[in-house]
Amino acid sequence: MNQYQIDGKLKIVLLGMMGLGLLCLILTFANDDALHTRFWSNYLHNAVFFTGIGFVSLFVMAAFTTAWAGWYTVVKRVFEAYSLFLIPGLILMLVVIAGMWGGLHHLYHWADEKAVAADPILQGKSSFLNKNWYTFGTLIIMGIWIFFANKLRTLSVEEDMSGTPDYSHHKRMRIWAAAFLPIGGFTSAAIVWQWVMSVDAHWYSTLYAWYATVSWFVSALALIILTIAYLKSKGYMEEVTVEHLHDLGKYLFAFSVFWTYLWFSQYMLIWYANIGEETVYFRERINHYPVLFYGNLLLNFVLPFLILMRNDTKRKYGIDLCIAGGIIRTLVRLFPDDQAGCFAHRA
Repeated sequence: MNQYQIDGKLKIVLLGMMGLGLLCLILTFANDDALHTRFWSNYLHNAVFFTGIGFVSLFVMAAFTTAWAGWYTVVKRVFEAYSLFLIPGLILMLVVIAGMWGGLHHLYHWADEKAVAADPILQGKSSFLNKNWYTFGTLIIMGIWIFFANKLRTLSVEEDMSGTPDYSHHKRMRIWAAAFLPIGGFTSAAIVWQWVMSVDAHWYSTLYAWYATVSWFVSALALIILTIAYLKSKGYMEEVTVEHLHDLGKYLFAFSVFWTYLWFSQYMLIWYANIGEETVYFRERINHYPVLFYGNLLLNFVLPFLILMRNDTKRKYGIDLCIAGGIIRTLVRLFPDDQAGCFAHRA
């Protein structure tokens, strides 16, 4: 398989987009409130979203390896590439950590010692929600993720370069992949509680971490489909056929339904119990962001469900690209239902 090289024209486009993003950050910071609430909530939102895509790419790659999956091997380089975004993801989260210690933002109510002293609920959660655990938990957990991502990537490259008939490299990959699965499953939930759910420390949900992780997975699948289509248009990935596209389309369909299952499970239980401390999560979104709230279900469930249900639609690049593009545009704005932005609005 040929190695992809970014040409000069694409570099200019990408640098231009990066410059535009930086300009938008500057404008947001300059036109924000005194605490720069929108700037920091947008920054946290995007840092967690794309870092999560890196994590779930690693997790799914480990799951495929452990399950003896063979179909994904021709596209595994894309999974590996996304998993290595964990390195810049750590740098992005270090900025959030530095801002927390330096008092540059007020994303987390529990980071204010005076607020904790006056709040019994925050005091009860202080052993987990505190600056030290946030800092060292992020460093340790993401360090473990990066270690496994590099390990699996290194073994994968070595297998391509010097693989033997006894599949020794693959056997070692399966050992490392199987070891990562329980570690990744537990640590991802813990880190989601800290990074995102604790933005509103009074509200909690036992489903929230899994809902966030599935949002990452659906987004990763959408990005991977878009990336593969682009690479094929440039003459790369000759081995990828419509059968591989079909498999990715099935995963996109299945996990968009699973995402909806988790969304509805959380909504139904909160609506049925009608407890004020729980309903605030949906009340803020329905009252202040009704178009995004209901559009979320339309673009992430209704359209993928109706269109991708048919086998033949999952085998067509044009349809898959439209669905993947719609999903990624929505989830990047609403992961998971814009917890940070909604709480910032309340504040």
